[in-house]
Amino acid sequence: MSEWLVLALAMGAACLVVLIVAVVRHHAAPADEDPSETPDVIEYITMMIGVVYAIVLGLAIAGVWEARSVAQDHVQAEAQALHEITERVRIYPADIRDRVRADVDAYVGHVVSTEWKSMTEKGQVTERGAKLLERVRHDVTDYEPKNEFEAQAYQPLLDQVSTADAARGARADSTEATMPGVVWFGLIAGAVVTVGMVFALQIRRTPRELILAGLFSALIAFLLFLIWDFDAPYSRGIAATADPFLVFFPKAGG
Repeated sequence: MSEWLVLALAMGAACLVVLIVAVVRHHAAPADEDPSETPDVIEYITMMIGVVYAIVLGLAIAGVWEARSVAQDHVQAEAQALHEITERVRIYPADIRDRVRADVDAYVGHVVSTEWKSMTEKGQVTERGAKLLERVRHDVTDYEPKNEFEAQAYQPLLDQVSTADAARGARADSTEATMPGVVWFGLIAGAVVTVGMVFALQIRRTPRELILAGLFSALIAFLLFLIWDFDAPYSRGIAATADPFLVFFPKAGG
């Protein structure tokens, strides 16, 4: 099911529930009930709950967005390091240079075509990707520089391999959801309390009140969906992409 369809259903369901409760409550209310008699303390508590929950939602959205941005940075760092390896190895003999570049291309091709799908569907990287990157490492470390010029390039190449390996590890650690279950419990419970407090103000079945109550509940549903969508940096609609690999290695896309 599409994430946007989930969003539409969630927002529609939130609006429908609020409207049904408002209508039922209106019919069940005593004939002499006066909405203007809502105690001031209830209005104050409702306002404070809304403010506190808005702050919590803002922090949650900022947190998952930062996690998504960091995940994209890991991809950028890995792609940049691999590109540097293919460029810096140009001073090596042709057979070594071609082998390193071929192994880097094989690794990038696997990441873009196979590993990314595994990250999206299973939330994990592949063993094959680790072996291909290890092959690149062996290509670089097993070569013995033949002159001073090659020796000067040897350590920077090792540094780039280490950078790529570290970025891959960070990418692997970022594949799963970042929000703990207890936080989700708090967010959903807060949404129920926040929307429920609307009825403490003795909402009536006027078009204006019903529309505002529906829009408010739909907004809460949208913000929760936004947090859920950002929560898995590589798996959902607004996710980190493999574009940095394709920028440096256009042929990897097939």
